[in-house]
Amino acid sequence: MTDGLAQGTSRFSVDTNKNRLDVALIHRFLSSSYWAKDVPIEVVRRSIQGSLCFGVYEDDRQIGFARVVSDSATFAYLADVFILETHRGRGLSKVLMASITDHPDLQDLRRWLLSTRDAHSLYSRYGFTSLAAPDRVMERHSPKVYSKGCDGGAGIDR
Repeated sequence: MTDGLAQGTSRFSVDTNKNRLDVALIHRFLSSSYWAKDVPIEVVRRSIQGSLCFGVYEDDRQIGFARVVSDSATFAYLADVFILETHRGRGLSKVLMASITDHPDLQDLRRWLLSTRDAHSLYSRYGFTSLAAPDRVMERHSPKVYSKGCDGGAGIDR
């Protein structure tokens, strides 16, 4: 059930219906975040289309988001997780993470990955740890891909 899954506390809910997502809100937040600074709205739209998305709502107003890229069999990558600053401190990130980890399409996966600079304590509650074998994981990272005048990511920057 990837459409309409909801779990909530009082007037808050988490829903996987992409039609409810406020793409402009998601873009505003992501384009000012440390991990997706200056991301174009077209890229946000494409990322939503290719992912299982979770919107967090207060009544009908979106206040949070996360997306999972997965083959629904062996692997998932958790990305773009946020709760608007005005709504933090209410346990909504925990409701969101429980909705993600309980989702029927994301059960019994062999590996989950995510990147975070500052939310280790949140993710560790849901089984995430540092890499067991960091020497086996590689990345291709292009942090300037969204910057104006960029070569489109052909140059790899650290």
